[in-house]
Amino acid sequence: MTDSQQGDFSGLVAVVTGGASGIGAAIADRLAAEGATVAVFDLAASGVHPSFSVDVSDDASVRAGVEAVVQRFGSLDVLVNNAGIGAQGTVEVATDEQWTRVLDVNVVGTARVTRAALPHLRRSSHASVVNTCSVAATAGLPERAVYSASKGAILALTRAMAADHLREGIRVNCVNPGTADTPWVQRLLGSAADPAAERTALEARQPHGRLVSAGEVADAVAYLAGPRAASTTGVALAVDGGMQNLRLRSE
Repeated sequence: MTDSQQGDFSGLVAVVTGGASGIGAAIADRLAAEGATVAVFDLAASGVHPSFSVDVSDDASVRAGVEAVVQRFGSLDVLVNNAGIGAQGTVEVATDEQWTRVLDVNVVGTARVTRAALPHLRRSSHASVVNTCSVAATAGLPERAVYSASKGAILALTRAMAADHLREGIRVNCVNPGTADTPWVQRLLGSAADPAAERTALEARQPHGRLVSAGEVADAVAYLAGPRAASTTGVALAVDGGMQNLRLRSE
């Protein structure tokens, strides 16, 4: 980070949902490094940034968390909707309960937090919302039916929200990570019959030949959320090593 990039978020208050670990923790760290006051919403407490126990699947919990942030810090300028859960399997094996749970957390959870934040975002002169989407919204991945459907909904929701709230001075964008080196992916690898072979396959699936780092996703979020992207809204920024658009020839 260059000196010219420091302080972009000075004086701004940011909420990062799912910010206690993985991509969310990296986002929280990056925004704080650029001067933001960062509040983490998660089921588990975070020891690094001010943390609020919030369940995005519960409206009362969400509203209480948002009001607590505003009461403590005085405003809410940036919202990063990162909280989400994964799911494996095809439509044949996915249960109704799994569909309900994943969509409720990943999609309706994003709507709940944004809905609660909107009255405060409208009062900010630097209001921005960034949703964590996925390459699963734009590329068909095997054994990810429920998860892909939820992220496809986030992509469409991002564009709809951008249209609804642009004239209120609120920008809305999303970032589409490829397969990232996160605790969830590590758990998937740990449950595989051959973790090393599974990791090699996941790395090979991305044209640049490796997993995406949480820090790379955080960099993209910081750009979209900050003043350097003041004319950017309704955009899905891929951070996937070329997985979405590139078709490289084999060597």
